[in-house]
Order: sequence, then structure tokens, then C-alpha cells
Amino acid sequence: MECSTKVFGEGSLGIKAQMSTVTGCLVWAFPASNIKNAKKLSGGLAALNTATHGAVARAIESKDLDTTSGSSVLLNATDAWAKLGLKADRLLLVCCGEEQKVKPKQGTNNCSKWISAGLKSLLATTAKDAVWVFDDFSAKDGLTQVRLLVQLAREQVYKFGARHPQFKTKPAEKSPSLKKLVIASHAKNNKAVAEAVAEGRAIANGMDLAKDLGNLPPNICNPTYLATSAKKLGKEQGLKVEVLGRKEIEALKMGAFLAVTQGAVTPPQFIVIRHQGGRATDAPVVLVGKGITFDTGGISLKPGEGMDEMKYDMCGAASVIGTMRAVAELKLKKNVIGVIPTCENMPSGQATRPGDIVTSMSGQTIEILNTDAEGRLILCDALTYVERFKPAAVIDIATLTGACVIALGAVHSGLFSDDDALAESLLSAGRTSQDTVWRMPLDSAYQEQLKSNFADMANIGGRPAGSVTAACFLARYTEKYSWAHLDIAGTAWKSGAAKGSTGRPVPLLVNYLLTK
Repeated sequence: MECSTKVFGEGSLGIKAQMSTVTGCLVWAFPASNIKNAKKLSGGLAALNTATHGAVARAIESKDLDTTSGSSVLLNATDAWAKLGLKADRLLLVCCGEEQKVKPKQGTNNCSKWISAGLKSLLATTAKDAVWVFDDFSAKDGLTQVRLLVQLAREQVYKFGARHPQFKTKPAEKSPSLKKLVIASHAKNNKAVAEAVAEGRAIANGMDLAKDLGNLPPNICNPTYLATSAKKLGKEQGLKVEVLGRKEIEALKMGAFLAVTQGAVTPPQFIVIRHQGGRATDAPVVLVGKGITFDTGGISLKPGEGMDEMKYDMCGAASVIGTMRAVAELKLKKNVIGVIPTCENMPSGQATRPGDIVTSMSGQTIEILNTDAEGRLILCDALTYVERFKPAAVIDIATLTGACVIALGAVHSGLFSDDDALAESLLSAGRTSQDTVWRMPLDSAYQEQLKSNFADMANIGGRPAGSVTAACFLARYTEKYSWAHLDIAGTAWKSGAAKGSTGRPVPLLVNYLLTK
């Protein structure tokens, strides 16, 4: 879907120009305050009501449209409308509700609700193009709304089957009819609106890439495929990509990483993606993504039911690759580095056993009590590796624990950090992007659960506070820089009829980098 902007006049002249635009659908997003009652309308609604011979008022009187956030009604044009200046084939009215009633500290606002509702109605039509008008546009909130509109529009039209038709012999699912979405703007804010559209487009492109990588079957998307995808992205977007193989990983003495890949035939890869948008002396932000392209649990074998979804255990890696794509597309004037340790966790005669002790790159020893707690093992060596970059901040992203799913479900990703400023920045970026996180504890008292009689630490701390002890494990490798951990086990993909990768937390990460 193509997303762009078009400049219209301001005030009544702007409304007249918007109404006279020839388009498949004119989408009018208005605040609830524009409806006092069916007989008293303000803003663009009043002009639209006149141009539709009172159809807007009748929709309100019949309660097809009200002041609830997300309330919408689709009106099909008549010949009489065109004579009064309304040239669209359809008019879609969408109520934004009352934004001031929102409590952002709760983690979400209603912006995505009404935008998604409007898009759902729009995409259900056969319109090939549409013009979207924010009737009460403000510089403060409007740009966020524009960015979200583009992001959510692209999210709703994403169809894996249409993008990868080779996996089905029958015709793949069709994409919606809508091919072009134009966001109306005024001359005074068109530059800012165009930038917001570009940001939304870059986020959407990054999400599409992350979704594709996550949704691909594990016999295709293995560590080698991830490395090849990263190299391809580097050539297309001007990123510097380095891939380390088993010999280089062994030379770095990444004993924890190597322990996980020990039972697999497919070789491990260690991917480093660099975007040099800032000065050479600027400290980079480093994103570390867990890349287990298939997780059987190893010798601590997972139950067979639902194991197919363990192809999504590389969604942390996919989100890093997707974010790096967005960063490169936006030509962000910052230094950003993506680091991805990737391998399979497989059982075999050579696989790591429960009770084995390995030495991490940091020199710390680990007693592996459960081979299904493998993500933290590959991440801890990656977190040691990134010390060489002298980073401004390090954020790791991982489908790390089922415990986080139990704690937060599929709404928020888990956020762990001992850096309040970094944590607050991520919380704010989550609220802005609607890709929300919830801060979890990281108290030193939880470290007690990781004690081992035989090594410096165990790789699990038992069932209580499982997501917290996993984060505490990682924290032992991050003392030399500012660090945050995102547990996306509940948000990276959906199960059931809607099964598929969500592309999260690409929006969160891009918004964080935009405001950093």
C-alpha cells in the first residue's frame, strides 16, 4: 500500500478542497466534541452534513454513529452529493472519542482503537484509493496519529500468503483492494506530516520483514538463512554486515552459545549489522536479538503440542533485523548496531546435558540445569561481546520465558532494567507506538535463586518469578553499560486461527531510536 500526503487549504477552504477530491473513499476522523446532538454539528461534520443532504445527522439520529471512540459509519455517495461538492464515492466517518479522558500511565491510549476501527471499515470496501482527514489535527498529537495510521494500515494489509505464494498450491490469499492512502495536511505542517508518513512507512517495512522471517518455516529460516538475509539487507540499505561462523565463535570462547548449538547439524552464526549515521566518536545503541530458529528444548525436550510455534523463538532476532531496516531507510543520524547470535536447539547424542558446566565468554561458569533455558545462554555471550563497542545503551530482545506470558499475556512485553532513564524512555516509546511494555522487578534478592553448588551460577532459578530470574541471569553480563531486557514471549506472535508473527517490538524500538 502506498501512503503519501496532499496539501489542502486551511479552515473552510481546506474542508471544501478535501470534499471536492475525487477518491474512492473520503475518511473523516473527528473528535467527539464535534457532535453536540444530531441537529448541532461543528467542524467539518457540519459541512459534510450539508453536502450529504443531512445523511450525517440521520446516521447520528439512528445511532449508527455516536461519540464513542471508534464509532464509524460508511455512507455511499449519491449523484446529489457531487452537485453539492462532495466528489468521493464513499464517505467514512470515524469518531476519535475524547482523548483527554485517556490515562497514558496505564500504558495505552485510545488512538490505535479508533484508527484500527476506521481502517477495518475502509479495507472492507472495494475502494482502491482513499483520502484520510484528521478534522482536529494538532501538531502535538497529530504526528503520532499520522505515524500510527500508516503503521496500522500496513499492518492490516499484511498477508503472508500473498507475499510468499510458494507455500500453497491453491491461489494465495488476496490483499485488500486499497492500494493508495493519502493523508490530508495543511501547507504549514506538510513537512512534518510527510516526515511522520515516512517514519510510519519505515516502521511498517521493518515489521513486514520481521513478520516474514518469523513466519517462514524453520526448514527454510535457519541460522544460515538469517545470515544471508542480513547480508542482503546490508547491500540493499547500505548497512555493514559481518557474519562469524563456528570457528570465529570458538575463537571468542563463547562457551555458553556453543553449548546450545552442540546438538544441531545446522551451523551457528553470529551476525553483526552496523548503521553508521552519527559521528565516528558517538557511542552506539546496540540491539541484541535472540535467534533460536527452532527450539525443541534440547535434551529437556518440550511437549509435542504446540512445538511447531517454536519457529518463532527467533523473533527477537527478526525484530532487530526489521529495526535495522527501518533505521537505514530513515537514514537515522545515530550509530546503531544489531547483534544476533543464532542457532538451533536440538537433541542428539552430542547435545548438551542437564548438569553440564560451561564457561561463558566472560569467564563465568554456568551449570546448565535445563537445556530449554537456552536463550539466556546465547544472549549472555552476545552481551559480553558488545562491550567492545563501548555502547551508550544495550537493549536485548528475546522470546525468553513462558513465565512472562503468564505474567503479562499478549498485551505488554516485559521490560527489565536497572537504569531508570533508559526504562522510562522505552516505556514512553511504547506508549507512543502502541507497542507497549510493562516494567518488571530486577531486585538483587532474586539473584539468590541462581546459586549453584558447582558453578558460578545455574541457568534457571526454579518456577517462582521465572521471567525475573532469567533477566537477573542476563544482568550478570551487563555491568559495564546501560542495559534493558525485553521479554517478548507473549507479544512476538499469535496462536490459533490468527497464528502468525506480530512484528513487535519493531515499532517500540524505532520510536525509541527516533526520540533518543
